[in-house]
Amino acid sequence: MSEKSLKERTARGLLWGGMSNGIMQLLGALFGLALMRLLTPADWGKVYMLNIFAALGAALQESGFIAALCNKKEPTDREYNAVFWFNMIVSVTLYIILWFMAPLIADFYNDPELTNLARFLFLGFLFSAMGTVQRAYLFGHMMVRETSICGITGMLVSGTVGVTMAWNGFAHWGIVSQTVTFVFIVQLMNWYYSKWRPSLKIDLRPAWEMFSFSSKLLITYVFNILNNHAFSVLLGKYFGNRQAGIYGTARKWDDMAAGTINGMVTAVAQPTLAQVADDNGRYVQIFRKMLRFVAFVSFPALLGLGMIAEEFILLAGGERWIESGRILTLLCIHGAFFPITTLYSNLTISRGHSGVNMACTIGQCLAVWAGLILLYVSGYEMIHMVVFFISLNVLWLGIWQWWAKRLIGMKWRWAAQDTMPFLGFTISILALTWWATKPIENLWLLMLSRIALAALLYAGIMWISGAKIMRETIGYLLHKKK
Repeated sequence: MSEKSLKERTARGLLWGGMSNGIMQLLGALFGLALMRLLTPADWGKVYMLNIFAALGAALQESGFIAALCNKKEPTDREYNAVFWFNMIVSVTLYIILWFMAPLIADFYNDPELTNLARFLFLGFLFSAMGTVQRAYLFGHMMVRETSICGITGMLVSGTVGVTMAWNGFAHWGIVSQTVTFVFIVQLMNWYYSKWRPSLKIDLRPAWEMFSFSSKLLITYVFNILNNHAFSVLLGKYFGNRQAGIYGTARKWDDMAAGTINGMVTAVAQPTLAQVADDNGRYVQIFRKMLRFVAFVSFPALLGLGMIAEEFILLAGGERWIESGRILTLLCIHGAFFPITTLYSNLTISRGHSGVNMACTIGQCLAVWAGLILLYVSGYEMIHMVVFFISLNVLWLGIWQWWAKRLIGMKWRWAAQDTMPFLGFTISILALTWWATKPIENLWLLMLSRIALAALLYAGIMWISGAKIMRETIGYLLHKKK
């Protein structure tokens, strides 16, 4: 593929990915705000405590095959079919196992109501298995627009279902129904846009041949889930539903904001980098441009959210959610760096080193769990555990960069040049904005003033300083409008 064509597809993918994720996160925010008003922290906590099991089931049924198929330049119909039936067999088996394990999960959290709630929630990964290959087809062909339509449609339908049920008194069942409905609708849409269809000629051998690569990704996904859901397990077990809900809600808003940028990276990074894997010079050039774009967007967006977190949570849910606002302020630091971690992760996968990706993720997860458990038994409070979690995840970027230097020659100096200016400008602008707006007492006026002033200052400084990535982004958008 020519450089111009690849650049065009990458830019188009980033644009569509950004727009779709922005719309989805906006819809998710609107539905989330409605649910916060209708439900209590304890209601949310029940669902957050189960999310780790649903996420693990989804990872096991997908087994890393989407990335494995994408890493093949031209997957065959036989390979697609093998993966489809492998996923279906695994997912049905897992659902049966988890159905019988549901009472044990309820006993672990000392909440009998979780048995039926878990059994219904786990239907999500069963539905997801039906569309794994369709998602791989859309992903591998960089059909970002179609993927965007699938996600937005699923968000609209599922959000409506969730809010309607909560409004009618179904409480946490509304949240679970929203999750399951979203997965079901997205899979239907994936089937509509994907041209591939399974056949009854079942031959699992191609799936087993890919498993040496995908199994490492599977292990990576599992440890990523354990890392991201450590708090939901520990808080649910030792601190109760309410504390799990307080933290989980803060984490949800952080994930929504970071997910907008992370979705852009995920949609194009691995397919694009895989296309130039044989040309290291071009590979480094494209990776650095992606790194600059992520830093340019992620730092102001997430750290800016952290600046207004308390006002936002108070306006959204009222005083009963104030603790979530304080935790969200801290978690936004994690969110600001998370898309960069995702980009480095995609680097290792696109270079065929899924083992490196696996080792980095396992090490990070074990360090997180060990630290959190040690802090808990030492009597530290939740806020100290949150600070530890954020610090470790940010510092772990050094491990990813070390591997990037080994795999593609990505120098530490280059990484600093591509990210630190955006971080420095962002911190300076947010500090000035916070100081300038501090006297404002009305919460609505305070929050909106901080957003407007910070955005104006950041855009102005980026333009005056001649930030190339900003000019390229604006130039691409203006070109598309002509």
